[in-house]
Amino acid sequence: MSKKHNTRNKKQANSLIYTVREQQELLPFLREAMSNRSRNSVKSILTRGQVTVDDHIETKHNYSLQAGQTVTILKNKAAVKENALIGMSILYEDDDIIVINKEAGLLSIATEKEKRQTAHHQLMEYVRLENPQNRIFVVHRLDKDTSGVMMFAKSEQVKRTLQNNWKTIVKKRSYAALVEGKVAKEKGYISSWLRESKTHLVYSSQTKNDGLHAVTRYKVIQSNQDYSLLEVQLETGRKNQIRVHMQDLGYPVVGDKKYGSKTNEIGRLGLHAKVLSFNHPTTEQLLLFKADVPKSFLTKSKLEKN
Repeated sequence: MSKKHNTRNKKQANSLIYTVREQQELLPFLREAMSNRSRNSVKSILTRGQVTVDDHIETKHNYSLQAGQTVTILKNKAAVKENALIGMSILYEDDDIIVINKEAGLLSIATEKEKRQTAHHQLMEYVRLENPQNRIFVVHRLDKDTSGVMMFAKSEQVKRTLQNNWKTIVKKRSYAALVEGKVAKEKGYISSWLRESKTHLVYSSQTKNDGLHAVTRYKVIQSNQDYSLLEVQLETGRKNQIRVHMQDLGYPVVGDKKYGSKTNEIGRLGLHAKVLSFNHPTTEQLLLFKADVPKSFLTKSKLEKN
């Protein structure tokens, strides 16, 4: 195990970064890396979401690490003392909005089971450091296991402006999708009406107006016989839209068991919000934010050498 030192930014200065040398389960690896801590202390660091493997938060004790992966541990003192943001970083902030890069594994908003370890709750705590009256408002959401660019509003008025004019304000939303199989057509277009079952499974209907209309465009970036990396453009923003449309095409998103995936070699959902471009809700200035495509997506879909 070889530790790499990197102090280029606050998060890395407050983190321990390791390169995995051989296959091993995560908990034993962490216990070796933090030999001065008790087993329970290491387990609690895992449970709190302070451990990232490559590009996703990992909380499973028996997660199988592979040689070459990077494990980042956010120090306890940093998490508490510096009020470090876990599983996310701020890309942009002004008086009206905050734009973040969210890691896979972090909830956007609270659920019945988890109230605190969410992007929304952490940002609420963050803005209240400046003024206890400050608040954060949810504009749109990313699934827990989807990473990438996400925006929040700092007032109810800005939230309403963004949500009520979403189609005209947002100029570009593109995702990177790692899907199973070699996608035959270089470019494609999917249009259907989406409905949701009582068990919260979203599915397509080709009957006009039978649900919410959803339109997805895609192009192949790179592929091999097993995986394809797609750039996906959303013309509509429906729940689980990309996941359902990829299943409809016959190329489900990697790690998406709910919508037909058979594999999960990257340990996360193969979906990443890569680009969000919009006119600022107050100044109307055109802004564009990008989050790099996760390395695991690029590696898996890379053309294999003969």
